[in-house]
Amino acid sequence: MTDVARRAGVSTMTVSNVINGRVQRVSESTRLRVLAVISELGYQVNLTARNLRMGRTGAVGLAVPGFAPGYYAQLAERLADRFAAHGMRLAVERTGGNRVAELDALTAPRLSGYDGFVLSVVAGEVADLDRLSLDTPVVLIGEKAVPARFDHVLMDNVGGARMATELLIRTGSQRIVLLAGAGEQDETMPGLRTRGYRNAHAATGTTVRDELIVSCGFSVHHGYAAVRDLVGRGVPFDAVFALTDSAAIGALRALADTGRRVPEDVQVIGFDNLDDSRFTVPGLTTVEPGNDEMADAICALLMERIDAPSTGGAARVVMPEPRIVERESTRST
Repeated sequence: MTDVARRAGVSTMTVSNVINGRVQRVSESTRLRVLAVISELGYQVNLTARNLRMGRTGAVGLAVPGFAPGYYAQLAERLADRFAAHGMRLAVERTGGNRVAELDALTAPRLSGYDGFVLSVVAGEVADLDRLSLDTPVVLIGEKAVPARFDHVLMDNVGGARMATELLIRTGSQRIVLLAGAGEQDETMPGLRTRGYRNAHAATGTTVRDELIVSCGFSVHHGYAAVRDLVGRGVPFDAVFALTDSAAIGALRALADTGRRVPEDVQVIGFDNLDDSRFTVPGLTTVEPGNDEMADAICALLMERIDAPSTGGAARVVMPEPRIVERESTRST
């Protein structure tokens, strides 16, 4: 910085103001002269030295169960963009949805490499998390119950699933397959979305047929195989609600392969509003759970804790309202 200041004929403070965007303190002609010298000399900010001086690593961690189906990959993309705007890089880890791996991600040695951390809780329990003593700011995401001392960002899984099922019933479907369903008392994503599915049936006086609640995985392959199996066994149905867009995309292919028209013969709706859902044929109707709102909240909460750890206030819970994105795989409401 001293070299730049000498070559540009300005003070090192002026160079610092230009580098850090404090343009109100520098005339435009001076700013351009400093930038030209920076380019000429090939000057680059030493981020490692800056972070050491500030007691920072410049990194935020994100631990998720896996990268497929596509929801977590797209979450990582959204968070990377938002943290980059704060000069932070995002590092992503995979827990495999394993309780030990989730808890290990929150140990002091692992957290020492980050200024803040985001954990998707799939297997960990309240008691596990409550025993942790953490110096690094942490935001928890996912539908599992967590201790009240943690910031928590989650979806309205029950509400979103109810909205999806009610749309199918409202547009004439009576025998609705639930792909990847689970016991409604299960406080997991499948359990909560199954609860919403059953709630919608109860609210509309529609009979739930247990043979249409199909236990399967969340991927394209799982959705495809489950629907092919139903068709092969001659099980009658006139709609499919898949608990993920990925499974719904597999269902669309299975219906096409078996000569079922969508949405004339069978309506299909997914959940998550993945980017790919816009490009299926027909376009996939889906539940938008508030993806951007959740990413905004995760970033805002964590940066607030990182920048002002002693003044962040009480932990907060953020759960955006879901909405339906209607495309061509369902009939018009």
